[in-house]
Amino acid sequence: MTISMYAASVPVLRRMLVNLAGILKKAADHAEARKIDPGVLLNARLFPDMFPLLKQVQIVTDNAKGLARLAGIEIPKYEDNETSFAELQARITKTIAFLDTLKQDQVDGSEARDIILQVRGKTLELKGQDFLLNRQLPNFYFHLVTAYNILRHNGIEVGKTDYLGG
Repeated sequence: MTISMYAASVPVLRRMLVNLAGILKKAADHAEARKIDPGVLLNARLFPDMFPLLKQVQIVTDNAKGLARLAGIEIPKYEDNETSFAELQARITKTIAFLDTLKQDQVDGSEARDIILQVRGKTLELKGQDFLLNRQLPNFYFHLVTAYNILRHNGIEVGKTDYLGG
């Protein structure tokens, strides 16, 4: 039995973005209840040379909308100018709405599609399946779990169920 490229990507990333939105809501509620400046959490990092929460969420959504490459369509462009939990929520909502436009027949069959990426001054040439399984999904999950860990480290009461969803 095989799994389709669509089934391995769009619904999976959509679900995890919904979960991330829930985690961010808990963080915003936590900050409000404890009278913490939200900027403290939004700019928190796990280590000085790592990106802050804001950037982690931006990268998560960038990876999700990068699925456009599998569908052979233009990737939506975002400004990366969010400065609040509300703006991050709007970005996630916009990304979910984009994923909802991707149809199964656009993504299925993209296993051998040529994907060319420019990453840190290097050109990467991948086939669609390698792009999805060895680049896009791992990168998406890395930044998603880093966002989760930043918030957990800062005392937000989230757990595995928040991350994985109900």
